[in-house]
Amino acid sequence: MNFINEEIENYVYDHTQIEDDLLWQLELETYDQLEVPHMLTGRIEGQLLKMLAGLVGARRIVEVGTFGGYSAISMAEALPEDGYLITCEVDPIAIKFAKNFFDKSPHGKKIFLKEGLALDTLKNLSGSFDMAFVDADKENYLNYYEALLPIMRPGGLIVVDNVLWSGRVLNPKEPSDHAIHKFNQRVMLDHRVEKVMLTIRDGVSLLRKR
Repeated sequence: MNFINEEIENYVYDHTQIEDDLLWQLELETYDQLEVPHMLTGRIEGQLLKMLAGLVGARRIVEVGTFGGYSAISMAEALPEDGYLITCEVDPIAIKFAKNFFDKSPHGKKIFLKEGLALDTLKNLSGSFDMAFVDADKENYLNYYEALLPIMRPGGLIVVDNVLWSGRVLNPKEPSDHAIHKFNQRVMLDHRVEKVMLTIRDGVSLLRKR
């Protein structure tokens, strides 16, 4: 579902901060090597994540769903030299692809990729995080949210992707449709967070822990 027409979308793209050459190379190789390349974060959302990380003064970030590593590198660019980002991924092909680009990036030393189920990784994290980004299997969105909220600092930001799910939240049919709609409904009624849903790409929710 297109939320804005193609000309406006292209205008937004053209007037958003240009990514560095490595991220541009990552995007090209994603479309060449990975399945479902449209899952790529891309310039607009990548720059949004980078700006949000800077605005919250993030030093510790956790990401659920690495894919090709575009979003992780984007957020890592905003981290101080002693900051770090933990990212979770299960797909071995995506893991190999992302690690290759982390090794090439000057910010790659801030990124720690945890292989395996994200819920297992989240259970073993300690301390408090400033920011989280969720872009993984939709049926587990509520589980990821409940696992993340306790480890976020007060004022910490959880960013959730695909909350409009190509418009299918309006008339859910498939399990993933129902899962995202249920997540959106639950978050809307959750007084533990302040929330705003944005019509950026496939929908992005910003959830700030009270």
